[in-house]
This record gives sequence, C-alpha cells and structure tokens, in this order.
Amino acid sequence: MENRGHDAATAQFRLDWVDVARGIGIIAVVAGHVWTRGPVRDALYSFHMPLFFLLSGLLSRPRPIGSFTRRQITGQMRPYAAFLIMLLIADQIIEPMKGNAPIYRHWPQDVGPILLGGTWLGGPFIIFWFVPCLMVARIAFNMALNRWPDPLDRRWALLIAPLALLAYGLGWLFDASPLGLLTVPMAVLLLWIGAAWPHVRWRNGLILPLGLLAGAGLSGLVPTLNMKVADYGWPLLSIGAGVATSLLLFRLSARVARFAWPLQHIGRASLVIMYLHGAIIHYAGLSFPKVWLFVLALVAPYLVWQLLRLTSLRRVFL
Repeated sequence: MENRGHDAATAQFRLDWVDVARGIGIIAVVAGHVWTRGPVRDALYSFHMPLFFLLSGLLSRPRPIGSFTRRQITGQMRPYAAFLIMLLIADQIIEPMKGNAPIYRHWPQDVGPILLGGTWLGGPFIIFWFVPCLMVARIAFNMALNRWPDPLDRRWALLIAPLALLAYGLGWLFDASPLGLLTVPMAVLLLWIGAAWPHVRWRNGLILPLGLLAGAGLSGLVPTLNMKVADYGWPLLSIGAGVATSLLLFRLSARVARFAWPLQHIGRASLVIMYLHGAIIHYAGLSFPKVWLFVLALVAPYLVWQLLRLTSLRRVFL
C-alpha cells in the first residue's frame, strides 16, 4: 500500500511539473504575439514552440498504430474545427461592428485557404498551424517508436539524420505550409529528443553547456526561430538553443511544481489559450496597452476553459 501511494504521488508530481512547463510555454506564446518586435519577442520565439514538441515527445510511449492514429485525428481535429468555425463566425460579426470587412468575405473562394490552414491563416488564426503539425508528427513518430521503442537505439540515426536534412531543406525551399505540415520533419526530430531526454541521467555539470547554449538563443546571439514557416535560424545552433532553454525550464518546473499552482492551471488550459489568444490580440490590440492586452489574452481564454469544463461543449472543444 505504501508503495502504491508513493507511486501515485510521484505520478501526480510528474503531471504537475508538465503542467507547469506548459504554463510557462503558453505564457511565452501569448507574450510573443503581443510584443511582436524586439529582443523580448526574439527571446520568446527562440524556445516557446520547441518546448511543446519536446514535452509531447517526453510523454510519448509506443501505442498501437491504428487506434493511436484514429484517436489523434478525432481528438485533435474536432476541437481544431470547432474553434476554427467559431472564430470564423465571430469574425463575420466583430469586423463589421468595427467598420471593417471580415477577413474572409469572398465565398466560396475563401473555403480553399481556410481548409489549407497553416500559413494561409493569420490574424486571429495565427496559431492554428500548430495542432495539425503536432498531430501528424505524433502519428509519424509513433510509427517509428513502434519499430524502435528505445529512443537511444542506434537505428534511430537512420531516421534522425535524414529528417534533419529534410527539415532544413524544406524550410529553405518553401514558404507556404498547408496545415503547418512543412514543420513536421523538425517536429518529429524534437519529439525524438523529448523522448530520449528521460533516458539521459541528469548531472549538474549539464547546467553550464545548456546554459551557454540557451543564453545564445535568448540573447539573440544566434538567429531566433519561426517554426510556423520552418525558419530554424542557423543550422543546429538556433534549434539547439531552443532545446537547451526548454530542458532547463523542465528542470526548473520540476523544482517549483509543488507550489507553482497558478502555472499548473494555466498549463492545463494551454490548448484553449492557444486557440483563443490570437483572436483577442487581433480584435482588442488597439484598445489596450500591451501589458493589459497580454493579461486579457491569457486570462479570458483561461476563463473560457473553465466554463467549457462545466458544460457538454467540453466534448467538442476539449
């Protein structure tokens, strides 16, 4: 009985620190979309999207390919479609109230760009590339994980090295990214790093090299990232800086998880915040100082998440 209690407490602690890390990540995402220029924006962009891919990889285990794929498509694309339709309807109402034309007003011609998503969606839909990209990357990664369950298996090199070349090559060759799929090769690479990280024994000696690499990204010493358009800065160094910052934040999250309950709550609401914050920033951006806009873009979606949890709509939006 004591062992079971200890295991349950340990599992809960692990879940709490993951929520803390998600909370830090989504705060960075919102802030990066409020302060759109300058060193703060560049520092946030250097790690905020790698953090989410790494976390997803860290939590990955081999799953039956068929059932996992079906769950991913239904579980991820249902809320994607629900939030997309909701915001499209909201745009048809809000923009005319402000004296502007809706973003999408040429029907049925605009159906094509909306379905393409990714770089075809901006403004209130700025982050909609992420979920389809993560979904496809997770499906592909799970297929590979079923073949090689140990992420430190040397055979992973047969996949990882070509994936890295493909990721940078696609980023250099193309600008358009339907459903964010241009970023999938780099996302799979980050999922693998996240899955491999728990197998690396932590030593305090890692703090210095990780800190130096993270500092290079946060300070702007190496070019920052824009994963939506597959812009990975300097090969290996920029993405490496993002990985280093994320890994240090994971370590910090584990240390503060017991008392960082506000970050835990924000982390649990991160998907709803991710979908809705762009719309709040887009429609309210000229009405509030940036600090208050940031607070509104974080708190309002959090309250929406709390409301959704209490209604049957949670089955659609969550």
